[in-house]
Amino acid sequence: MKIKIALTAFLLIMAKNATAQDWANLNRFKNENTELAAKGVVKKGVVFMGNSITEGWLKADPDFFRSNAYVNRGIGGQTTPQMLLRFRADVINLKPTAVVILAGTNDIAGNTGPSTLEMITDNIASMAELAQANGIKVILCAVLPAFNYPWKPGLEPAQKIVSLNEMIKSYAKQHRLQYIDYHSAMKDERNGLKKELSEDGVHPNKTGYGIMKPLAEKAIAATLKQ
Repeated sequence: MKIKIALTAFLLIMAKNATAQDWANLNRFKNENTELAAKGVVKKGVVFMGNSITEGWLKADPDFFRSNAYVNRGIGGQTTPQMLLRFRADVINLKPTAVVILAGTNDIAGNTGPSTLEMITDNIASMAELAQANGIKVILCAVLPAFNYPWKPGLEPAQKIVSLNEMIKSYAKQHRLQYIDYHSAMKDERNGLKKELSEDGVHPNKTGYGIMKPLAEKAIAATLKQ
C-alpha cells in the first residue's frame, strides 16, 4: 500500500513538472503546425485562438471549420498569458489571413493565478499587435457571459466579464478592428449564459455555437474585405 501511495505521489509530481516545463502547451499542436506550415494551406485562411470554448466549437460543429479555411487553436483552461506565449507558434507561423481571438474568462477565474482586467486586456492587445506586425488581420471577441464558474464557485464573474468586454470593445474600436459581441447575444437577465445555450453555464452547447456562428462569419467577411 505504501509503495502504491508513493508511486501515485511520484506520478503526480512528474505530471506537474511536465506541465511546468510546457506551461503554454506549445507541444499540443506542434506536429499539426509543422505540417500545415509546410503545405502553406492556411495562407488564405483564418485561425481561431482561444480556450475550451474555442476548442469545444470544433467538436460541436466540425463542418464549420472543415468547410472553410479555418484552423482551430483552442486549448481548454488556458489564460491570455499562455495564449500569448504560444501565439507565434499557433498563429503567426501559419501565416493566415486573419485571426479570431476569444480569451479572458479563465484569467478572471484565476486559472494561472491572479490577474487584473488591465492585464488581460494588455495580453489580448499584445496578441493583436503581434498579428498585425506580421500582416495578419485581427478580430476580437467579447468574452461569453458566465454567472458562476463550476470549478471556481463564488467568484461572481458576471460583472467582471461585462467590464472586460467594454475594455476589449474600446481597444477594437480604437484600432479599427472587428469586434464580435457574443455576450449581448447570449446573456440572460443576470448577465449569465442563457440556460438553453449551455449545460454548465460557461461552455456553449450546439445551440450556443449556432448563435456564435453567424456572428463570427459576418465579422470574418467584413475583415477579409478590408
